[in-house]
Amino acid sequence: MPKVTPEYIEQKKQMIVDAAYNVCLRKPVDTVTISDVIAETGMSMGAIYRYYSGLDEILADMVKKVRTDYGAYDRIKRLVNETDVSFEELIYRVYDAMADIMEEHLMDIQKINFDFGVMAINSPDRMKRILSEVEGQGNLEKIGADLVPKMVEGAESLGYQMKCSQEELLLYLSSSTTGIEKLCILSSCYGTGVPGIEVRPHQMFRTLAKSVILLLGGNVNE
Repeated sequence: MPKVTPEYIEQKKQMIVDAAYNVCLRKPVDTVTISDVIAETGMSMGAIYRYYSGLDEILADMVKKVRTDYGAYDRIKRLVNETDVSFEELIYRVYDAMADIMEEHLMDIQKINFDFGVMAINSPDRMKRILSEVEGQGNLEKIGADLVPKMVEGAESLGYQMKCSQEELLLYLSSSTTGIEKLCILSSCYGTGVPGIEVRPHQMFRTLAKSVILLLGGNVNE
């Protein structure tokens, strides 16, 4: 029997993860079954179980794939390090980039991230088990952890008087970004949302940027 190399095993696992990802683009993540993944791969159940113990282990590797493919953290980090623009303009650029990223991935990674959020609400123990197999923070968590202290530092260096604490700002940004994501996903992927309101990510993130600038004590006159 030919020797099975680590590269071969990794290739097979990647194929299974990619199949699960494709299924999750079509269905809510919490409704996906191992049978869906088996059908997508064309492999037998026994073949799947040579590489994974079950669906949730596959989903854990899919979370890793999504975090790697998303790339939002590196993109935002590059912007934050820019020094040739004003403090306010930098905030606008960061949230314009967030809007760009959301639009680019609205029908794929953003949709899957949203579905995982729903799973975390409806099946918290299951979501906890899945994430226990994933090291580190997600893109948005890393952005918040790195970006907020730098925004606060920038505001303080200009003598601005903040209107809230750093912890309050982080919570506000997290809840606001999640809310924008939810509205965009419900409207674009599931055909629901707020009746009569056109979803425009750039407009919503621009409003968020203005509120952040004001909370940091900056000026939003344009």
